[in-house]
Amino acid sequence: MDPVFLQIGNFTVAWYGVLITLGIVLGLLVGTRLARQRGLNVDLFNDMVLWAIIWGLVGARIVFVATSWEQFAGTPMPRLLLDVINLRQGGISIHGGLIGGILVLVYYARRYRLNFYQYADLFVPGVAFGIIGGRIGNIMNGTDTVGRVTGWPIGYRWPDSARAFHEGMCIPNPNPDMDLSRYCQEIGGQLVMTAPVHFTQLYGVFIGIVLAIASYFWLRSRKVGWVFWQFWLWYSILRAGLEETFRLNPLAIKSYLNQGLDAPGIGLWTDTHIISVPLILLSLYMLLKIRRQPDSRPTVLTVPTPLTSARSSTESP
Repeated sequence: MDPVFLQIGNFTVAWYGVLITLGIVLGLLVGTRLARQRGLNVDLFNDMVLWAIIWGLVGARIVFVATSWEQFAGTPMPRLLLDVINLRQGGISIHGGLIGGILVLVYYARRYRLNFYQYADLFVPGVAFGIIGGRIGNIMNGTDTVGRVTGWPIGYRWPDSARAFHEGMCIPNPNPDMDLSRYCQEIGGQLVMTAPVHFTQLYGVFIGIVLAIASYFWLRSRKVGWVFWQFWLWYSILRAGLEETFRLNPLAIKSYLNQGLDAPGIGLWTDTHIISVPLILLSLYMLLKIRRQPDSRPTVLTVPTPLTSARSSTESP
């Protein structure tokens, strides 16, 4: 499990970036095909994707820095500014990335007088593929989104060869709820974290796969916005329940913590838990509202081509 995909001299390409890029490309192909089938402006959709990626990265970094300021506090200027914008050091927020992308869609919808949901629905498969790629990249990085120590049979003991993981987990943390260094011991000349943890990165991959498969069925709906809000509902439920509950994250509201070799490895409530609750309620409200509305598009949509247009004109009485 090596975070580096390719290295040429001092220049490195990380698995994380490569895998997310592959997810975005696959999502772009699916979204472009759907846009063409539904008679939407494909060129405009591609522009939206490009700017959504750019501002999504900005939003992802801003939210990460804001919610993880303790990692930057005390750093002198101008080093602080360099650390804040240095994405190569890792640290982005999926929620922040989604917010940045949505703001781009809102801008395009207002500028070109488009139906926001017609285009937003087409982004969902790409986001799901990006989640899959990002979480596999987290596995390669080792310490990204790591889980809590658990005594449950599903606990995963990282191999001794996963240096990135052990180097990150064996550093003492001043927060006792986050400190796993007590589970480390020296093996083969390096400190190794020997305790099993929740394999939350793999949980995240599973979430992305579920969302990708579900989006295939959601996209059959003839109600615009249905896919967009279904994604927010189930992403929030799965992220908060299946992944975040077991992740080694600080507890913004410490109501329950039970981790260790004889414990389930559960912690409540992190920032993501807190954010997910209003998102779930809002998504349910919007889905009920959309469900009561009439269908917004026909069952079958095709884009007329010059050939079919010419044929229609010759066959008309």
